[in-house]
Amino acid sequence: MIYEGLTKLDKDLKTIPGAAEKWEYNKDATEMTFTIRKDSKYSDGSLLNAARFAYAIQRNINPATAGEYAAITDEIKGAPEWRGCGDDKAKCEAAQKTVAASVQALTADGKACAEKDTYKDAACTTLKLTFSKPAPYFHTVMGLWVTYPAKAENIAASDIWWTSSKYQIGNGPYILKSIEPYVKGVFVPNPNYYGDKVKTDVEYSYITDSAVSFQAYKNNEFDVVSLASEDYKVVMADAALKPEAKIYPGSCTFAVMFHQLKEPFTDPKVRQAFAQAYDRTTWVKDVLAGLGAPTLTWIPPGYPGYDKDEKRWGFDVAAAKKALSESKYVTADKLPPIKLTFSDSPRNRTRYEWLAAQWKANLGINVTLDPVESTTYTALTKDVKTAPLAFILGWCADYPDPQNWLSVYWKTGAFGERIGYSNKDLDAMMDKADVETNPETRMKLYADAQKKLLDDVPVAMAWNNVNTYMVKPWVKGMQTTPQDHGFPGSYTPWTIDIDTTMLPKK
Repeated sequence: MIYEGLTKLDKDLKTIPGAAEKWEYNKDATEMTFTIRKDSKYSDGSLLNAARFAYAIQRNINPATAGEYAAITDEIKGAPEWRGCGDDKAKCEAAQKTVAASVQALTADGKACAEKDTYKDAACTTLKLTFSKPAPYFHTVMGLWVTYPAKAENIAASDIWWTSSKYQIGNGPYILKSIEPYVKGVFVPNPNYYGDKVKTDVEYSYITDSAVSFQAYKNNEFDVVSLASEDYKVVMADAALKPEAKIYPGSCTFAVMFHQLKEPFTDPKVRQAFAQAYDRTTWVKDVLAGLGAPTLTWIPPGYPGYDKDEKRWGFDVAAAKKALSESKYVTADKLPPIKLTFSDSPRNRTRYEWLAAQWKANLGINVTLDPVESTTYTALTKDVKTAPLAFILGWCADYPDPQNWLSVYWKTGAFGERIGYSNKDLDAMMDKADVETNPETRMKLYADAQKKLLDDVPVAMAWNNVNTYMVKPWVKGMQTTPQDHGFPGSYTPWTIDIDTTMLPKK
């Protein structure tokens, strides 16, 4: 809401110009050039030029930043080497120089921008990127948050700069007026935004218990909230609430994650047994109240690369028992203690009790529930050293391309490493697909890669989400997409408005 990348997605999830008015690839897609919009400004009226984006991209790569999404720009020449240089000072310096040469802020005629007061150089309007391999999808990556032009001086001003509205000076349609971290943020229109001006202020609150937020919605304390499955039947049975439910396809796949470096899940036959002893259809029907779709694939329906023919590792108790008998443990009583970790809330306890009961009933395995505080749970799951033995996690598309679903998540060193997953053969398959410029060949390569991934049963595929929100009738103009997050229409928030004539009287 408060930042914008060089590109962005429209309501049809097509990549369109953002802060850059245009971009161009060279012939083999190993270089690309962006032209920043003329007279671009931050919300405070200061100049926004190409050097700001060069800083943002280099900061994402810099190992000192240690961003969890750093690998998403690894196509840039020198990026993986700099990120992985460790304590080797000479190696780090050499790689940093390569990145600096690969992420160049230039004037329109190709000259270097001013060395002194670079951020004040109005002629610095061109950003040139050089890749280590063809990257024909990279214009879409440049719309992600890792490229947002947060000001270097604001980042340097505070160790917790991101928690302060004082330092969050952006170039997006909104200004962050105030923020109480993990409590509330208030957003107001940015008068210096080049595009359509937003129509209404937004107050966003952080509530982890869906029962609390739903009650607040019914009390007219909120105009928009997420609709939890536990409240779905209540809403559908209520003549006033039912028309306010907004339910449409989502962008996420959820799965039961198995830590590949911890027993018993080092054994693929054990992973297979757990996957086949899980009734996803009943989970969606009874636990999620129908708000979702059972899946056996990683890429969901509606996205390029979805495999409608994938049927492996579905619910099959006999096959699950057979797989366990073929494992090195042979029987359930030989398995080590198994914990299922989750973010604690009354509703989550009910959900995970159901899942543990599945494995008890179908495999005779006693699974211990391990509820933890929500922020602790998030922190645990981000590091292979602390990741639990078994837990549920999802992946939602950053952009609509199989490269984002497969290479960004499952390459060695990426997000899949959180559960200790690595397959060099799969890495090679994804590498080949990533550089392929022929669209049909590229899609076939990604399809083969997804099959290879599922061969390993690294997770128990579970369900695809649907976007589920409650929206008051006076909220107008929302343009929904499968990739919405936080609220409907989040990709084009400037279209949202309030019909004040419909507001309830106080």
